[in-house]
Amino acid sequence: MECLLYYSIRKSMRKIPISARFLLTAVFALPLHAEDFSADICVYGGTSAGVVAAVQGAKMGKSVILLEPGKHLGSMASEGLGGTDIDNHGFQNSPAVGGLALEYYRRISKAYGREEKFDEMIRIKDKKSELWRFESKVAEKTFDDWAAEEKVKVIRDARLADEKPATKKGATLVSVRTVGGDTISAKVFIDATYEGDLLAAAGVSYAVSREGNAKYGETLNGIVTNTKHSQFDRKVDPYKIPGDPKSGLIFGVSDEPLGENGTPSPAIQAYAFRNNFTKDPANRVPFPKPDNYDPSKYELQRRFIEAGGNIGAPNPALPNGKTDPGGWHHLTGNMPNWNHKYPEATHAEREKMLKDSLDYIKGLCWFLANDPSVPEKTRAIWSQWGTTKDEFTDNGGWPHTFYVRNGRRMVSDFVLIEQHGTKTNTLPVEDSVALVWWAHDLHNARRIVKDGAVWNEGAVFGGSEWIPFGVPYRCLYPKASECDNLLTPTCPSSSYVAYGAYRIEFTFMAAGQATGTAASLAIDSNSTVQKVDYKTLRDQLVKDGQVIQAH
Repeated sequence: MECLLYYSIRKSMRKIPISARFLLTAVFALPLHAEDFSADICVYGGTSAGVVAAVQGAKMGKSVILLEPGKHLGSMASEGLGGTDIDNHGFQNSPAVGGLALEYYRRISKAYGREEKFDEMIRIKDKKSELWRFESKVAEKTFDDWAAEEKVKVIRDARLADEKPATKKGATLVSVRTVGGDTISAKVFIDATYEGDLLAAAGVSYAVSREGNAKYGETLNGIVTNTKHSQFDRKVDPYKIPGDPKSGLIFGVSDEPLGENGTPSPAIQAYAFRNNFTKDPANRVPFPKPDNYDPSKYELQRRFIEAGGNIGAPNPALPNGKTDPGGWHHLTGNMPNWNHKYPEATHAEREKMLKDSLDYIKGLCWFLANDPSVPEKTRAIWSQWGTTKDEFTDNGGWPHTFYVRNGRRMVSDFVLIEQHGTKTNTLPVEDSVALVWWAHDLHNARRIVKDGAVWNEGAVFGGSEWIPFGVPYRCLYPKASECDNLLTPTCPSSSYVAYGAYRIEFTFMAAGQATGTAASLAIDSNSTVQKVDYKTLRDQLVKDGQVIQAH
């Protein structure tokens, strides 16, 4: 509330003469009634993992403060991602969903009046992907109600301060400070952001880029010179003047060389927005033409369509006729080349990336539905779609944030790698606290020129070599010398490739329950998070319904 008041006052200052603003600016640069808070557990990041970690800590009798940098709980689970990759492919991965993650989906089903169908599906182990899907507004209300029910103290607009955000005593994190000036002390902290901002503030080692295969003896890491998944199926000229390299490249194409297969690269997989669209006339808002619409930014799509390519509309697979498209076609939601610096960027830099990217997506939707250069058949399909009146109502029907597919990844004494989830040369997981049941899944990282045509680089998905694998407790805490009271369910110590299988919402929730449990046990035993007894942790998780191994 104080942050909202602050920005309201700042906005009203625009009406005050410039000569009178300087004193007021100095006054309001100070925090408004900054407060000191303390709790047993402080969770930073109201992602699905953060809410579950907070709920689990509260269920175990601990006082919990949940700091959300923005205004909304749930992050991607409430920011458009209504189909969270459960039973939606040729395999059935719902047996991996247990504990509080399963409770979340049961609460979702109850909100839709389909709880009996959901429970019957679980009982007979049926595969019905539609019973796992939901609308963003329903997800957010579920998270809000859940946190309130467990008496978790939620502080919104609580982004970490830009300067001196964390105070440590030796290897122990003592407190964090928010941009609003509040100070939060706790016995154990949990970084549940996708970006890993608290990890970095606490001085924990991390990685962002693709390591390359040699680093951990992997096969799918680094540059991918034979990318087939989400690849162009026809030749598209990349030059402003077709056939003339000297004329420069069209928008969205980089002049980077391809590089050698398996070598390290700072380019990480593309982010997206998970937009909620509908064709329901009663709930649809037609795509508006942005004020800053620039048709040259969609020359790549225009040429692809002219070459016979098809950019089809999304599938209304969510309740009430909605859809949640992100990168359903490689020339739509995903934005290769754009977000490589995002995880380590300043807040101002992130805000600019967010705005530029959302402006691009808004323009793309208008382009597909209205631009005369788009075939009438395609326009007729896309013009039926629009944003929804009842989602993201405080942001004009558009999501508030990116789908951050890769942020910082902690580097601890133990690193989860590709071979923990492969059929051959399998590395065992001896301290599992949750279960990953997804293929190594990496979207394209770059859009470059290869053999005189536009080419996507970096995608990895599927195959027949992957298997479900456990989430080791050791990958959820940092080196003891760096921080002894910090855990993370969202930025595990893992390679780029292993994280590609890990980064599914139900896995985040399961890891959130594991970190909430471990934090509580560390407090009970007055120990560091590194010294939590694994057997005690495992037994508590199993008792609470967590799935820690494939059956």
